[in-house]
Amino acid sequence: MRKTTYFIIFLLLAGCTKFDNDLYDKSAIQNPDPANVYIELRDLIDDVGWWFWAQEVTSDEVVFPVRGTDWNDGGKWRVLHQHEWSNDVDAVNSMWSHLYDGVRESNRLLDNVLPLAGDPDIDISIAKFRTLRAFFFYLAMDNYGDIPLVTSFKDAEEFPSKATRQEVYDFVAAELEASVPLLPSSANDFAVSQGMGYTLLAKLYLNSEVYTGTAQYEKAEAMCDSVINLGQYSLDNSVTAPFAANNISNQENIFTIIFDENDAQGFRLHMRTLHYLSDATFGMAVGPWNGFAVVEDHYNTYDDNDLRKQEWFLVGQQKDKNGGNLFDQTAGANLVLTPEIPSLVMGSGNTPAEIRMSGARVSKYEIEEGALENLNNDFPLYRYADVLLMKAECAVRLRGAGAGDAFIFPIRDRANAGPTSGFGLDKILEERGRELFCEGHRRQDLIRFGRFNDSWWEKPASGQERTTFPIPQWAIEANPKLGL
Repeated sequence: MRKTTYFIIFLLLAGCTKFDNDLYDKSAIQNPDPANVYIELRDLIDDVGWWFWAQEVTSDEVVFPVRGTDWNDGGKWRVLHQHEWSNDVDAVNSMWSHLYDGVRESNRLLDNVLPLAGDPDIDISIAKFRTLRAFFFYLAMDNYGDIPLVTSFKDAEEFPSKATRQEVYDFVAAELEASVPLLPSSANDFAVSQGMGYTLLAKLYLNSEVYTGTAQYEKAEAMCDSVINLGQYSLDNSVTAPFAANNISNQENIFTIIFDENDAQGFRLHMRTLHYLSDATFGMAVGPWNGFAVVEDHYNTYDDNDLRKQEWFLVGQQKDKNGGNLFDQTAGANLVLTPEIPSLVMGSGNTPAEIRMSGARVSKYEIEEGALENLNNDFPLYRYADVLLMKAECAVRLRGAGAGDAFIFPIRDRANAGPTSGFGLDKILEERGRELFCEGHRRQDLIRFGRFNDSWWEKPASGQERTTFPIPQWAIEANPKLGL
């Protein structure tokens, strides 16, 4: 219940500020509910909407090893890691569905409020809804390439054709360029604001060459400058605070998705990564599922003195909350988590300890004592550290190695991470992987740097077609135009 008040505040900030009964009686327009759009954002983070896992498991950061009879799940995790997905797997199906649910709900809102344009408060609401719709189109274009560009709920075609990626890119850019200046310059981190809009534009322009063939690094840098110049955000002194259980209004978080263990469920990363016995470590009220782990090569990109390595991962002898060693009765050994994972599929050829204990586990998002199956932590979709890293990347691409060092320095200095100068593109990609680990950015970053199709642990080199996902088979069957 602790976030109920904040969620009500979000609804107000999202645009329901001047919709009184008289207004609706006169216009005969139904009261729009922005909560419907925001709920669709929440669904993206776990395996309901799959967006988060489609960005992370397809990358070189995390993996779901098959642990004996656990985590095979029909191969749905393995095909993502090895880039062998089809157009009829859970990630492809559900991500498409939920992204277009967000488009649909945004269109429904806009159909309701556009007839009221001209009222200053209503115009701000329209700008927020257009920004949210642009966000969903951006994610759909990023993941699927050519997609339907449906811009109305009541007047939508029954069987829309696909627009090209260029056309979708142009639409998203135009919508945001028109809407973002109208957004509030200061807002809570769970509401649509100029900071959120400029960060979204920075990401759009940063990846322009992937989407359209034309680089737009000058525009991306200008959008990063717009976020910086707002003066609303700064790096937290701690590498863990942006991901704390109570991270509402953290100074580093630009745009977050609200989660609550009771009232806004769906954030269960701790359940999917922690060992079965880790409930004793954190005093959890439920037992975790012993699933995904960090790819060892990625884990090893952190220096041992790096506070992120120390705070964001679990390795070594695991202890209960009183400091006693945990013992895994099934494995017949002390619970010692190792960064090494013998293979993607572990079975009869592996020891029980290897099956149950392999792989560093993720503790980046705080796990409160008494934690339930769903966490209270809000998920940071956009964070100031990302803006600084994007600014650094643009500087290097435009002016050469070392030009972005001033923006990387505070991030690595905070992490006690050693060298903070002389960064070229390769080092920036590595630093983005370290700093933004498990935040949903890695797939896009690897594609932009031309590294997504490389081979890595238990994954062979893949083809260029893997840089987008196919449109789901069920969607093509419902609308054959999508298969053209």
